Amino acid sequence: MGVEKTKVLLPKQIKEAAELLARGEVVAFPTETVYGLGANALNPEAVGRIFTAKGRPQDNPLILHCSGVEQVEPFTLEIPSAARLLMEHFWPGPLTLVLKKTGAVPLVVTAGLDTVAVRVPDHPVALSLLQEVNFPIAAPSANLSGRPSPTRAEHVLQDLGGRIAAVVDGGETGWGVESTVLDCTVQPFRVLRPGGVTVEELQQLVDVTWDAIQELEAPRSPGMKYEHYAPNAEVFLVTGPGAAPKILELSEPLLADGQKVGVMTWEERAELYPALTVLPMGRAGDLSSLAHKLYHLLRAADQLGLQVLFVEGVDEDHLGLAIMNRLRKAAKGRVISAGGEEEA
Repeated sequence: MGVEKTKVLLPKQIKEAAELLARGEVVAFPTETVYGLGANALNPEAVGRIFTAKGRPQDNPLILHCSGVEQVEPFTLEIPSAARLLMEHFWPGPLTLVLKKTGAVPLVVTAGLDTVAVRVPDHPVALSLLQEVNFPIAAPSANLSGRPSPTRAEHVLQDLGGRIAAVVDGGETGWGVESTVLDCTVQPFRVLRPGGVTVEELQQLVDVTWDAIQELEAPRSPGMKYEHYAPNAEVFLVTGPGAAPKILELSEPLLADGQKVGVMTWEERAELYPALTVLPMGRAGDLSSLAHKLYHLLRAADQLGLQVLFVEGVDEDHLGLAIMNRLRKAAKGRVISAGGEEEA
């Protein structure tokens, strides 16, 4: 599949992007989290082109991006009062809500489920595009399935150049990790994917739960079932206060074998790894900075030709929960404690 050439449009060319979407084409655009790969959500054939372009499994549902609550209502059977409270507080913003859907939503969008994931993105380009087309846009992240999500237009072109009609280059995205996905069809509400809105922030307003074990279930939202965010390099996530000695121990035979080995670590700890290629995560403890550059660092590992990438884990609270969720998937289960034991 493919097109002759993927157009790179500027935000001032939003009308052209809207026309492409109206014609059933697939167009990538920036949101406040990552770049999305959008199609007319009400056109099943157009939505099908998203799955083809990404190589995405058909049982992995998409998010319905809307211009506001008023556009969400025709596609949902009911919006609980607690969900409306969250909409008022966090929309536009990086929070996706899973609600019971109406028959107006094509089954290809929801992977045959009776629920739909909806959000209002907080990015001027995304909102302008939604207002211009006047229909909801179904959009996952604009990358090949399994690859690190794109936070720059160049990332989109690396993966999907020649496979989609256009990308609107709105510069680097802000948050860098995807939206939080919250299932509002159960009580208490359940976090399906941690993201830009933290569990702690949600719990200040409503009762919510989070359980990583749920990822073994059939996916009710994007980012649950499949391996994601992985560069070509083998990623090892190393947790605990003794991460540095463990990484040095594990890297020694790899270096002796002539492999190119890198490490993602805080800037202040870079000197601990004189023989490794260091990918700095930012100043120690700055989780917002790390989230912002996370996918760019994973893609940089490939550009540097790394064969193995060690990553120092962070505390799993606040934004750290979303970061570690993505890193665990990038590592494909290769998670090692500082004591050397594999985590369950």
